[in-house]
Amino acid sequence: MVDTTARLHAELQQEIRTLARARNAVIIAHNYERPEVQDVADFVGDSLGLSREAAKTKAEVIVFCGVHFMAETAAVLSPQKTVLLPDLAAGCSLAATINAEQLRDWKAEHPGAVVVSYVNTTAEVKAESDYCCTSGNAVEIVNSVPAEKEILFLPDMFLGAHVRRITGRTNMHVWMGECHVHAGIDPEDIRLQRAAHPGAEFLIHPECGCATSVVEAVSAGDMLLDAFSFARSRFAFARLTSFCASSTFFCRLETDGTAVAPEAAAGQSKMKSPAAVAGATFSTRAAR
Repeated sequence: MVDTTARLHAELQQEIRTLARARNAVIIAHNYERPEVQDVADFVGDSLGLSREAAKTKAEVIVFCGVHFMAETAAVLSPQKTVLLPDLAAGCSLAATINAEQLRDWKAEHPGAVVVSYVNTTAEVKAESDYCCTSGNAVEIVNSVPAEKEILFLPDMFLGAHVRRITGRTNMHVWMGECHVHAGIDPEDIRLQRAAHPGAEFLIHPECGCATSVVEAVSAGDMLLDAFSFARSRFAFARLTSFCASSTFFCRLETDGTAVAPEAAAGQSKMKSPAAVAGATFSTRAAR
């Protein structure tokens, strides 16, 4: 059964590559995608990095194996290209916690406040914002805002709490949004994994709810590649690198790496299958 499935995947992947060449399409897949989808992609990485890579190509079509806001970001950076989303049901629970109307109401409650939105937001929310940040530059952007200015930070309350803690901003309001996957990781998961792997270097993304009490190293949005090379070069004694967020791509690249909670996966991000990618590549409908 396993051999049959692998053979079918290989055949479908070849069909997808043929369709992509015929349509002058580039296929990009987020780190959280299934291995069989990542294997057929031209680029694998974080959402903003993928949109930037796709924008640099000469492809006329972008097939984005990710969620809605990621495809929107690709469309913003490549307005002349057609952007296709293989599964229209693939959303982001974090981005869904706030819409443009809610943000306008929040701004009305704090006139003159500077709005800093995390990249994991819809295009309409970004359009209502003053700054759009990543997890890697959020602290720098908040620090660039004059100290007397109120800040509205959205939508991730865990990342917001981390930024507020690091910057010491007392006039920074944080939207109470969360990614259900990151929020669902229990500190007990960390305790068990660390007990099983003593001496391992531990890295955590600030989107994780358990970040408040257990952060030892915080990485940026492109943490996956940076983190394992960092652990390998400076902490050669470490037997693994543990992440609070599951990443198929990281664990396939680095055999000494493991996720703290392997069952934690961005379910909506992983809804794509090779068949869905093939359908999108063949489609003429733009996801805009």
